[in-house]
This record gives sequence, structure tokens and C-alpha cells, in this order.
Amino acid sequence: MAKHPVQVIAVTGGKGGVGKSNVSVNLSIGLAELGRRVVLLDADLGLANIDILLGLSSNRTIEDVLQGECDLADIMLTGPGGIRIVPASSGTQRLSQLNSMEHAGLIQAFSDLGDDIDVLVVDTAAGISDSVMSFVRAAQEVILVVTDEPTSITDAYAQIKLLNRDYGLFRFRVVANMVKSPQEGNALFNKLTKVTDRFLDVAMQYVGAVPQDDAVRRAVQRQKAVLDAYPRSKAATAFRALAKKVDAWPLPSSPRGHLEFFVDRLVQEAGA
Repeated sequence: MAKHPVQVIAVTGGKGGVGKSNVSVNLSIGLAELGRRVVLLDADLGLANIDILLGLSSNRTIEDVLQGECDLADIMLTGPGGIRIVPASSGTQRLSQLNSMEHAGLIQAFSDLGDDIDVLVVDTAAGISDSVMSFVRAAQEVILVVTDEPTSITDAYAQIKLLNRDYGLFRFRVVANMVKSPQEGNALFNKLTKVTDRFLDVAMQYVGAVPQDDAVRRAVQRQKAVLDAYPRSKAATAFRALAKKVDAWPLPSSPRGHLEFFVDRLVQEAGA
């Protein structure tokens, strides 16, 4: 069993279209630039897109790991900056039907990575499905990506409320994405906290803002991360600043800080 503390961060966002996967990818690369060993788990089971965003293709899935045909390391893709990516697959949907041997095998697969990883970034699907809730609840840190649209703020609030009321989560980090100015990012965070402060007992922390930047769109068209394709762009600069803040978060203490705890909790939640 690995005893190396690992930071597990779920990146989520309520509604779709807020740029959550872009945040996950570029945050991962930014952390890798700071010397962290990063694994990015594409947890969008219905519309997996990390591999497409980065122009990568995978032949094997977690299903092959569960069948004992290969190790987790065998299905990983190498992305920009040396980040490693666990591509989503239909096999991941079987988390709720794993038998005890498969359950133990999945935990062991992640545990084998434990001493070779510092940060696990989990890119969740949009919405508040059971699958999304399972990944978010199993992580140690939750980053909520919001944009300055009423639907984004409403959906973010709904997700916070559900996670707080039903599952006892109380700390949420917020990234304002695609904003026109730093002031707009702060105002967006204030709009959200105005509602959460009034109705919920939660701790909200503003991590920062990523500006609206055409370089992001161009990078997506090229199937590259903006940090990789346009490293001097405004968005890339913002992502590096975000990565520095995230890198300064305290490492988790045991046993919650161990990777096998995350997987064990994830499978338990999926089967609940």
C-alpha cells in the first residue's frame, strides 16, 4: 500500500460549457511545470473529451485493468508537460457493479501509482448526477468552475447545496472562468457567496479568474492546451497563477491523503 500523500482535486461546475475540462487540463500542466507529478483522470463518463482536447487516442480502458489484462499504467496517455491521463471509458460506469475482487483490484491499481504521483486532478462531467457526486465526494478538494451567466451561478449554487446538505461537504474553491476583467471575476464570486452565505453553512474560497482569451479557442481548434500552444497568452498566465495557488494548499494528512482511500471511497459511494 502506498503511503505517499496525494492531493486529490475534483474540478466540477454544475452546468456544461463553463470550460471545466480546459481548467482541468491547464491546471494539471501548470502543476507539472512546478515540478509536481500529475495524473489527470477524465471522469466524464458520457462525453469523455480530455483525449480529444489534446489530440490523443487510447486503445485500452479501465475495463482492461478490471479484467486483469493490463495495469493502470498501461492505459495512461502522456500529455503536455509530462502529465499522465487516465482516459474515460464505459468501463468506468461499472464502478457501481464491481465485485469484491474487482474492487480490491482497482484500489490496488491506484495504490501502485501512489508513490509516483503528487496530484490527482479529476475532471468530472457536468451536472449533478450520482457519478459526478461520487467523484466530488471522494476527493479532498473541490474546485467549482463558474462563468458570469445566471445559469452557471444557479447551477453552481444547486451543486454546492446538494453536496453540503446531503453529503456534509463544506469547503468549496471557486474559479471564475472566461471573465472580461479581474473585477468581473471578483464580482462573480461575490454573487455566488451572497446566496451561499444567506442559505448555507459553507466555506467559500476564491482561487482566481481566467480571462476570456481567443488563444483558448485557437488552442482547442489545434487540439492543444493553451499553456502548451500559447504559453505567453493571458489565459496561460492566469492558469500558471492558479497552479501556484493550488500548489500552496496543504498536503492531506493520513489516511484521507492516500490514493487508495480516494478509490475505496469512490467505489463505496458508487455502490451506495
